[in-house]
Parts: sequence; C-alpha cells; structure tokens
Amino acid sequence: MELFTEGDPIADTKAPAGPVEKRWETRRFEAKLVNPANRRKMTVIVVGTGLAGGSAAATLAEQGYHVKSYCYQDSPRRAHSIAAQGGINAAKNYRNDGDSVHRLFYDTVKGGDFRSRESNVHRLAEVSVNIIDQCVAQGVPFAREYGGLLDTRSFGGAQVQRTFYARGQTGQQLLLGAYQALERQIGLGNVEMNARHEMLELVLVDGKARGIVVRDLVTGEISTEMADAVVLASGGYGNVFYLSTNAKGCNVTATWRAHRKGAYFANPCYTQIHPTCIPVSGDHQSKLTLMSESLRNDGRVWVPKTKGDDRSPKDIGEDERDYYLERIYPSFGNLVPRDIASRAAKNVCDEGRGVGPTKLGVYLDFADAIGRLGRKAIEAKYGNLFEMYERITGEDPYEVPMRIYPAVHYTMGGLWVDYDLQSNIPGLFVIGEANFSDHGANRLGASALMQGLADGYFVLPTTIANYLASGPLEKVDASHPAAVEARTDVEDRVQRLLAVDGDRTVDSFHRELGQIMWEHCGMERSEAGLRKAIDEIRALREQFWQRVKVSGTGEELNQSLEKAGRVADFFELAELMCIDALHREESCGGHFRAEHQTPDGEAQRDDDRFAYVAAWEFTADGEPSVLHKEDLKFEYVHPTQRSYK
Repeated sequence: MELFTEGDPIADTKAPAGPVEKRWETRRFEAKLVNPANRRKMTVIVVGTGLAGGSAAATLAEQGYHVKSYCYQDSPRRAHSIAAQGGINAAKNYRNDGDSVHRLFYDTVKGGDFRSRESNVHRLAEVSVNIIDQCVAQGVPFAREYGGLLDTRSFGGAQVQRTFYARGQTGQQLLLGAYQALERQIGLGNVEMNARHEMLELVLVDGKARGIVVRDLVTGEISTEMADAVVLASGGYGNVFYLSTNAKGCNVTATWRAHRKGAYFANPCYTQIHPTCIPVSGDHQSKLTLMSESLRNDGRVWVPKTKGDDRSPKDIGEDERDYYLERIYPSFGNLVPRDIASRAAKNVCDEGRGVGPTKLGVYLDFADAIGRLGRKAIEAKYGNLFEMYERITGEDPYEVPMRIYPAVHYTMGGLWVDYDLQSNIPGLFVIGEANFSDHGANRLGASALMQGLADGYFVLPTTIANYLASGPLEKVDASHPAAVEARTDVEDRVQRLLAVDGDRTVDSFHRELGQIMWEHCGMERSEAGLRKAIDEIRALREQFWQRVKVSGTGEELNQSLEKAGRVADFFELAELMCIDALHREESCGGHFRAEHQTPDGEAQRDDDRFAYVAAWEFTADGEPSVLHKEDLKFEYVHPTQRSYK
C-alpha cells in the first residue's frame, strides 16, 4: 500500500532577503504595528504555560492585548519547562574565549546536522544575548563567579563556555521568572488564566484560526473559546515512546488537533535521544529521569575495555577502562553533541561492555574532578543533581560513578511555521518545542530554553502584531457554525472513547506502542524495522478502538479519559513518524538509518536528495499522507561532514 504522495513544494516567504545578520532587524521594521488603543480590543489565546507560552502570554498582555491562557496542569508553574536542568545558551562572550553571535549560529546549524533554516537560527543567536538581560532583570538567580559576574559552563557541541545556569535548576528558575511576569498580568486583569483545561480541538473560521475547544478536567465541561489568533506553546511529543524524560502529562494533542485541521507537521521523525539519563530498572517504570548534560563538564564517561567485566568500578584500573568519547572524539571529548554521545553509548553496550544489572549503561565518573577541585566545588555546581541521583538509585555518586544510558528527551519535529512563527493556517502561531523551526535534526544542549524564551519574549510579540494589524477580523463567538461543529466533534470523540468499554487499560496500549517505537524508530532505524512498525502500529490502533477500557463518565474528573484521548493521538503520530523516517533515506542528527552510515559508524547525510524540511499534510484515515518539501539553502554555513574529532 502506498504510504504517501508528494504534494506541491512550500517555502518560507516571510524571511527577508539580504545579509543574514540584518534579516531580523529588517523584519521587525517591515512588520506592521498595532495601535496601543486597538490592542485592547484584540484577544489572543495561548495554549501552554511553559517558557514559551508563559513568556508569550505575559509579554502580549504587557503590550495591551487581552490574553486567554490555558494549561492542563493545576498551576502554570507546573509546566514541564520546570524540569530543565543544565543551562541556557547565550552569545555573551563573558569568558572572552572566542564566542560570538556568528559562532553560536554556526554551532547550532552544524549541531542540527544542516537540517535547520539559517534565517531562524541566526535570529535565535542574536536574541540570545537579550534573554539573559531580561531574566537577570526579573531576578533569575543565575550562578555567579566570586567577583559577582555571571558564571558559564560548557555544553555539548561547542568549544566555548556560553551556557548560563542556576545549579541544576535552570528551567525551574527561568520558569518562575516567566511565571512572575504572567501572574502580574493576571493580577492586572490582562490575562485570563484557565488552569486544568485541555485543548481538544482548533476552531477555523473562513480558513483562519479563531478559537479552541477545551475540556475542564475537573468538571468535564466542554466549552468553546474564541479569539483573534491562537498560539500553541504545548511542548513536544516524546511521550509517544511511553518511557521518556518528559512529565507523564506531556502529549501531542494540541498540535495534532491542529494538524488534523490542516496545519503541516514537519520532520516528525527527528527525536532527540539524551545520552545522560538514569538507565531503565524494570517494566514497572512509567518514566525516565534525566541527568543534566552539564555533568559531562566534569564527569568522564567510560566502560570496561573487556566484555562482560562485572567487577565494581573501583576495582577496574585506569589501564582497563575505555574513556571512549575521549578516545574517539579527542577535540570535544565528553562534550560531543547528544546524538553522537547516545549512539556511542549504544555501540559499546551492543559490544557487550555495558555496565549495571541490565548491561544497558555506561559510567559517568567524577573521581578525577573531585580529586582536582574538591568535593565542595562539585557540590556547589551539581549538588541537587547528585542528591536526585542518590534518591532514585540508592548509590552515592560522590563515592561510585553514576550509571547512565540514552533515553528519549526532546523532539525537533513539530508544526511547520514560517519566519514569523505562523503555521500554514493563518492566525495559528506555534512557538517553543511545539514547532520545528530552529534545531534541525538534532538539538544542542541548553538551546531549548533559549528558543522558548526567544519565541515568547522577543519574536512572537513582533510577528503576531503583523498578522493582527491586517484586520480587523470579523467578530465571532461560540455560536458560529464552525465553532459549534468543532465542539460537536469533541463531544462525539469523548463519547466514542467511553463507549468502547473494552478489557484493556489505556496504559497497556501506550506501553506497547512505546515498545514498538523504541525498537524500530528509536536510536537506530532501518527500512525493514520501520515497515514492521507501521504494520504493528496500525494493528494495535485497531485493537485500541475495540478493546480500550475507559471507566467513569465525561462529566467528571476522569484521568483515564484524558489519557485515552492523548494515546489515540499518539497512535496516529507514531505512524507518521515511521513514514517520515522511512522516506528519509539518509542519516542525520537524531535520525540514524542503519543503511546509511560512514565506514566508522557516523551518520551519512545525503544533501543532494534530502536537504529539505519534510512538511506533512493530514489526509483522511486510510489515505496516503501528503509530503510537502521546503528546500533548505545554506549561504553562510555550508554543509560538510559533521566531525567532532
């Protein structure tokens, strides 16, 4: 059966021509403005309250728009951004070590394996310097050196120290800064905050995004909310794998509902596998725990040289250890990018040199750093991370090496957007991890927080004004036929899930789907495996709609119903991820096809055939997906074999 057809090519028409370093300045000047008096008459819906959504809602409200903010958590500050640990990049060059906006731009394009847009990435590098100033002004407690200057540390994929941090709690501190700004606007009446509400549908009026349908997760009430524009800041879709570093509530539903309404979904197969996670301990687990990449600044990664060496790490001498990242990649050592470190860990474990009970682990050893710097210095840098590791594993990382193994973390794919962060649906803007725009096939560490805050604080407030200034838009409310139809679709879907009344739990289906995805669309993919995965996903999805058990009703707090709706969307996304991975017959970044690798096992790109964004159009069930290609042009960072040796 044909899996997809090719549609018309697409292009980003919003990025100005001219030198890349002038494009954002040009776009800001050319963008239309909205009179402050008119802003009060306009309403913007923002879905999600993480770094991107929280900062966007606060900034838009500060500008004078009326903002309706929605999150499924009981508080905006519980957004998953709070879990980010290691840091945020900015081209400040405080270390005077050769950093610059251009170098951050270069590192990010190269780190993404030349599958991201130069215009977007350069803007991100430019705006990065403003983010730090903004956050310091908000009181974010970044780490400081003895003299009071902001401290920085190294992260993977860079040879300069550009990562600002607050111990291992950077995401938490940055989110609290955005949350304070958001709460101020809530207090002033400029933001209407709706916690415990989940977006279940997008409302289109005359082809434009004009609202959403939400379900109150406490009462079960379904309502339709209208606005002049809709912003999705709902995060990534790593939980399609069941086991990931994401919070259990993270899901794809908001963006997938938009995709089903016509928004293109770009590069869904680009999934980041983070190399520094606590290994799986058994089938009982519902999620995995991230250990910050910042630990690789001082921790050394190694495995025994001999297969099956079960001795305690303290009994394995230096000459019997393989510090394989330092050996294979001498220039970057333990600070190679995440995709490369993850594959290297998989390779040594596949050779039979893995450690721990499952043999799916490698050591992250701080003995040298403690000996060189002293325990107090390590505690000051990483104390909360060490404490978290000990609480979970029962092992003291000051005394024995940590055990780590790769796990699903961030998703580089997401809804397609142009330079203005607007999807192909007019009035639908997508920011942060929910869009695809800045990271290509692999995200360098400490750039997710950078992108989320850049989009929310600095980019979206400019570009959404350009759209809103094209109005005035027709005033519509929940009685509009399109809004009524969207709400009816949601109600019918809820009843359909409740009516199955089968004999299997939602979690059992989700776990089985995750196993299929990890096995065939995880760290390594192949044509045979992906085709098998598509068949298995389709069969399991059919079973889901025949056998899933959703207890309770829709008119109450019902977490089984919540999960069922999210898993139903994961089934459809999983199939598209496999189709995308199957069609891309190359290896790049987080997408590693076994058939396409260099003689020394590195990713083998095919720039002649695949230097494009794969933007997928939704089609009716049973119909082949439609692929639209956006060709990528590289004028400043020319694609080369990506080497960190």
